[in-house]
Amino acid sequence: MKKITLLLLGSLIAQGASAHVTLDQPKANVGAYYKLTFKIGHGCEGSATTTVKVSIPESVSGAKPMPKAGWKIDTTILPLTTPYNSHGKTISQDVREVTWTGGPLPDAYYDEFSIQVKLPDIVGKQYFKVTQLCEKGRMDWVEIPTDGQSAKGLKSPAPVLEIMGKPEAEHHH
Repeated sequence: MKKITLLLLGSLIAQGASAHVTLDQPKANVGAYYKLTFKIGHGCEGSATTTVKVSIPESVSGAKPMPKAGWKIDTTILPLTTPYNSHGKTISQDVREVTWTGGPLPDAYYDEFSIQVKLPDIVGKQYFKVTQLCEKGRMDWVEIPTDGQSAKGLKSPAPVLEIMGKPEAEHHH
C-alpha cells in the first residue's frame, strides 16, 4: 500500500510542477530581439485547448507571432503610452495581444506557441499574461507576485522573463 501511495503522490507532484504555462527560455539580455516560446503543458481539467492568448507588456515591442499549422492567428494593435523609434520610424501603436485559435490541442499533449519581440533596455522581470481557453473551461495564467513574494505560491502565475544586463565582453590577451 505504501508503494502505491508514494507512486500516486509522486505522480501528483510531477503534474503540479508542470501544470503552468511557462517560457521555454526564461532569461534574456536587455535590448535583444528574442523568441518567446510559451509551453502549454495541458488542457483545462482534461479538456482540449482551443485558444491561447498572450498579452504583451508595453515595454516589449515589435511582436510578431509564429504561424502554427491548424491554428489561426489574430493580433490586437493598440496605441502606446510612449512611442518608440524603430528603423528611423516613430511607432505610436503596437501589438499588445496575440491570439491563436484552432487546434485543438488534446490534454494528453503539449505544444509551444512563439512570438518574436524586441526586449526593453531595462533589467528586470517582464510578465506575460496568458489566457488558455478549452473545449470545456478556461485557465487564466495572470497572477503576478507582489514585491518580495515568490511565484511558487501562486495558483495561476503569469509566465515571466528575466531580462538581464548584457554580458561583459571577454578580455583577450
